[in-house]
Parts: sequence; C-alpha cells; structure tokens
Amino acid sequence: MDFQVVVLAGGTSKNLVPLVSKEVPKALLPVANRPVLSYVLELLEQSNLKDLIVVVEGEDAALRVGGWISGAYVDRLHVQVAAVPEDVGTAGALRAIVHHLTANDILVVSGDIVSDVPPGVVAAAHRRHDAVVTAMLCSAPVSGLPESGSSSGKDKTKKPGRYNLIGLDPTKQFLLYIATGGELEKDVRIQKSILRAVGEMEIRSDLMDANLYAFKRSVLQEVLDQKETFHSLRRDVLPYLVRSQLRSEVLVNGALQPEEKGKEKVGFQNNQLMISQILANASKPSFHELYASGPTGSSSVRRTHKCCVYIANSSKYCARLNSIQAFSDINRDVLDEAAGHLSGYSFSAQNNFIHPTAELGSKTTVGPHCMLGEGSQMGDKCSVKRSVIGCHCRIGSNVKVVNSVVMNHVTIADGCSIQGSVICSNVQLQERVVLKDCQVGAGFVVAAGSECKGEALARKEK
Repeated sequence: MDFQVVVLAGGTSKNLVPLVSKEVPKALLPVANRPVLSYVLELLEQSNLKDLIVVVEGEDAALRVGGWISGAYVDRLHVQVAAVPEDVGTAGALRAIVHHLTANDILVVSGDIVSDVPPGVVAAAHRRHDAVVTAMLCSAPVSGLPESGSSSGKDKTKKPGRYNLIGLDPTKQFLLYIATGGELEKDVRIQKSILRAVGEMEIRSDLMDANLYAFKRSVLQEVLDQKETFHSLRRDVLPYLVRSQLRSEVLVNGALQPEEKGKEKVGFQNNQLMISQILANASKPSFHELYASGPTGSSSVRRTHKCCVYIANSSKYCARLNSIQAFSDINRDVLDEAAGHLSGYSFSAQNNFIHPTAELGSKTTVGPHCMLGEGSQMGDKCSVKRSVIGCHCRIGSNVKVVNSVVMNHVTIADGCSIQGSVICSNVQLQERVVLKDCQVGAGFVVAAGSECKGEALARKEK
C-alpha cells in the first residue's frame, strides 16, 4: 500500500504524573499488565503494518521503550525508535523525523490508543478519496469509575465527554469543521464558502478525534516546514488543513498561500445548482470538485484539497490513555465486556484472570473483571473487586482492593483498604493504610495507619 507508519509514543507526560517517571515513560504504563504501547503495535501487526518508526520524547525514555520493543517483538516487527526533544508536541515530533519519511502517504498513530479499529481501513479511505488528510473519529468514551464502595459494581450515571465539535458533510465522509480545547467554549464560526459548497453541515459533539491520521506526505512535510509554530497535529495541523480545503494553500508553486478569509462570493443561482447536484446523486464528484470547477461558464479553476474522515462503528472500542482518569477507565474496560477481547487473556468461568503462579490465601476472593498477575501472593480474607493487580506483589491479610490498579512488585501490609486508586510499582503500604481516589508514585512508602483521600503521593524526582 506504500504507507509509512509513525507511532508517536510520547515521553513522561505531565498530566500522567505521578504514574509516569524516568523509569516508566507513558508508553510503558500498564493496561491489564501489558504496556499500553503493545496494544497499538499488535493492532498494526494484525493489519500487516510491520515497518514502523516509533517516536519517543527524551533520550532516556527512548532507550527504555526501545529495549522493551526489541525484547517483546523480535522477529515480529521492524521498528526504528527515534528520540526527539521533550515537550515538542505531536507536530514537533513529526517535524524532527520528517527526513525519515519517504512514502507517498504516512499513517500517524498515537501510541496511547487502545482500540480494535484496524488502521488499514483509515488508510484505504484515504487512498479512495485521494485526500491530504484522513482522520479517524470514534464515539467519545464514557468516563468515570464505578462507586468505590459499591458491591454491585454498577456504575454511576455517566455521560460521554465532550472532546470536539466536528462538522461533517451530508455523506459523513468529509471533514468541514473541527474545534478542540478552548475553542469549544467559543461561538461556532463556519466559513461561508464551506456552507455554500456543501449546502448543509452536520455538527457533532459525540465524536472523538482518535489521533490516528493518514497524511499525504508532501503536504504534511510542506505544512511542518512552513508553519514552524505548529505544535500539535490535532489542534494546529488538522484545523489548518480543514480551514483551507476550498482554497488550498498547500504546494502552490512550492509555497504556502494566504489562508482564505471566508469572503469569497459565489452567485446564488450557481451555488444552488452545485448544492442540488451534490444532494441529488451521491455518485457525482464530491463538493470539492464541484466547487473547484467554479461558477457555470467560468473558465477559472479553484484549487481545493480534501480532508476526510473515517468514522468507526459505535460497536468498536477506541480510547486514549491521556489522563489518570483514562488510565483507570481503560484498565477497567479491558477486563470488562467493553473491550475484554483486547487484553489477550483467556478469562475464567468467573470472568477474571488469575495467573497460574499466583497464590491466594484462605477465604480470599477475586471477583469478576479482575486480574492477578504472575507470582503475586495474597494473604487470608482479602477481597479484590474490579481491579488489576500486577506481577510479584505481596499482599497481606484482610486487605480490600476495589476499582483500583496495583502495578508490579507492590507490598501491601495487613488491614489496608484501597479504593479507586492507582498504586505504582515498588510501592510499600504499611499496616492499616486507607487510600481512596489516590495515586501513589513508584517506590513511595505510605506510613502505617495513614488515611488519604484524593491525594497524589510521590517521591521528588532527583
């Protein structure tokens, strides 16, 4: 297919502190006891996309990610790991490695996606429309943990998050408008030429930009070169291409042209003719071609380019691990009906996974939608509900773990209670510690009898 694949794996993302650290970059955060990056790599492998560039922010993080990949995917994938400076953003990361890109089309995938949507379908849609960019959209995930104390496991009433405002043409194939971040609080301003050309637009707030894009390489390279201040693909590059699609600015005489200001006039009758042509027969050329041909009888040709979308079926799973809440949600989902097929594990008749080498004490229960990792040991009269416990953990007696993620090599003493929390690797919880809605960074020691709610506990980075 002549697609080159770039995976943007990030570094030590600030909004994931204290879960991330110099020892555990974002790409290696565990989802069901597997690094989150493994979900993207295996999704690409299943689509026979095996020649990859994985971009990591920071030299140390790149070494750790590269070391893990070389051990886990030897003889399976051909991966080049590229280190880029920290905090350069997704556009900056691509800009730093753009000299490695040689294919006609580039598939750019965020390394924090957990999904069952094959990337190949996005690539196919991109080629079918001869687009400059094709973005994958999916249903906005429902966020929030179940009630910590709920024995029934029923979730609180939750609503999908609002991630983007997205404008689509009547065929739902072309992206006409996108607003993200702070723009969501502003009035929606649509270019007149877009509305004139397409006739009608559907505004959606229930879709999420999945950060999986197909780009025409020549256009991407030109934009990154000419727009040096662009920091983000989602917030800068994609909206820029969408705004300019009916008066294309890319690769005109080798240079970018000024952006359209929305003042172009189109005769009413000619415009109505274009609209009726579009709506009358979907097999006609897209509104881009009709708009490019100019008013009837005109010899002028307007330059356009296509910004397309692939909307994943609502039955598909797609989420991004880009916040602490998302980390907890995704770990819950991959042990639940929502995305259990993605974990790669075979669940028991009790709908959980307990590693054969794990040991359970007397009267200890591990409920449905739970995982207990290799070599972990639990004492007597413990209870685990809707939680993931990592490998080689040592857990005492009378310990309760509810709606939580416990990473590897954690020691939990007798009588502890953990609800709605994330416990990072090598943490020690001394006797009778009570944690609710907390995050405990790697290697931290929580003193006996401590009671914490809604706190982030971590050692200071040296």
